[in-house]
Amino acid sequence: MAKEKVTIFDTTLRDGEQSAGLGLTIHEKLQIARQLELLGVDVIEAGFAASSPGDFQAIELISKKVRKPIIASLARCVPGDVDSAWNAIQSANRPRIHVFVSSSDVQIMHQLRKNPEEVFDMAVASVEKAKKYCEDVEFSAMDATRTDMDYLYRLLAAVIQAGATTLNIPDTVGYAMPWEFADRISKIKQNVPGIDNVVISVHCHNDLGLAVANSLAAVTVGARQVEGCINGLGERAGNASLEEVIMGIETRQEMLGVSTNVDTRQIYRTSRLVSDITGFTIQANKAIVGANAFRHASGIHQDGVLKERTTFEIMDPQSIGWPSSSLVLGKLSGRAGLRSRLEEMGYKLTDEELNEGFKAFKDLADRKREITNADLESLMSSQRRTSDVPNIYTLSSVKVTSGNDCTPAATVTINNVEGSFITNSSIGTGPVDAVYKAIDMVVQVDNELLEYRVEAVTEGIDAIGDVSIRISKENTVYVGRGSDTDIIVASAKAYINAINRILAVN
Repeated sequence: MAKEKVTIFDTTLRDGEQSAGLGLTIHEKLQIARQLELLGVDVIEAGFAASSPGDFQAIELISKKVRKPIIASLARCVPGDVDSAWNAIQSANRPRIHVFVSSSDVQIMHQLRKNPEEVFDMAVASVEKAKKYCEDVEFSAMDATRTDMDYLYRLLAAVIQAGATTLNIPDTVGYAMPWEFADRISKIKQNVPGIDNVVISVHCHNDLGLAVANSLAAVTVGARQVEGCINGLGERAGNASLEEVIMGIETRQEMLGVSTNVDTRQIYRTSRLVSDITGFTIQANKAIVGANAFRHASGIHQDGVLKERTTFEIMDPQSIGWPSSSLVLGKLSGRAGLRSRLEEMGYKLTDEELNEGFKAFKDLADRKREITNADLESLMSSQRRTSDVPNIYTLSSVKVTSGNDCTPAATVTINNVEGSFITNSSIGTGPVDAVYKAIDMVVQVDNELLEYRVEAVTEGIDAIGDVSIRISKENTVYVGRGSDTDIIVASAKAYINAINRILAVN
């Protein structure tokens, strides 16, 4: 007997982008959308068309370029928002308009400053308007878990009659407990006329760390669409982590009685791409995709896994695309070996991209005896970063002097887009501060450094260091990342990457 399908609705490009300090370019959004298509998500919420011209353009581009999934745009229950949503997604192969309005008393009174009947009329009118544009209309009752049940029943019944095809029950502030949320979904099924003719969706936030638990609890009582973000990105503590929801369903299919259309082998690749583009690193003990997710430190655990993997692993790492290979890469490896390993890791490169990657690979191999998969991930990330953003400035060289008995000083040479080399020197409170001040003297771009983070990509004294920074200019945040076996060089690359992002949009 075929299992019912749960629709996977990805909102990384909309709710995920609302993570504090996160901002994506149109090209970066398209890259993520294309990877989500490979992952096999059913719906991509590409953005909120009325929120900004940039969001509108990104939704419009994704609608034209990404053809398999449903492409949705969010819209408030405001006529202009619905118009903008349709104008952005009308080129999509499978368009959806997703309208929402607050339904709880606290939000209706204090945020919207309206009365419940006004909100009721706004919801119905917006669904009717959206329905004139396209058949697929989703309605969300924002803050549904704090909404009076009788009002919620009446509101949902009205939007079904107005033409909504999916009803989303969001735990907008992450308030519900799993058993409570499941009970609310059950009561909605029992008390809303016409509910059997629509899809029940859930959208859970993680304020109490229960977003995935609440989502899966809803699935057990009939929810057939789950909304979330890759790596659990999103407002405040984030949304339900989609990879956790997907693997929860995949691992416990017999108990849940449902399945998804997702290609789980693309999970690792998708997670790493989103992390790299957003600059939000993944904690080591993160479920499914964290660096320690399949590592065993306890002797008892190691003994068990060596005898039989399933003693302490409920998932096969390769089922989520965790890269593994017996092929050793080093300074003597050729293009064929590099291409084979990269294809195993999910990278499909053109000949030109392979040539560029091979140059970087050879440079790294001169400094490291063996190249790991993590090293290759870092190389591919670096190659993507330089292709995403115009290289208005590139780092030519950096030299520093530092220690506990001298003033840190740095000299940097930067190549500009015109081909000129500019050198400047500065002192600072530390080597990175000195490097950044020297770069500032060259590029002349006022900004504020908000965050600086460095971590080792791999183990060992010759590990690649990955630096992620956030800088702000005129209240807009820009992410920069750089990798190198020398963390000072990586820091300089990250800063120049962020500066190039500023200059690309100004």
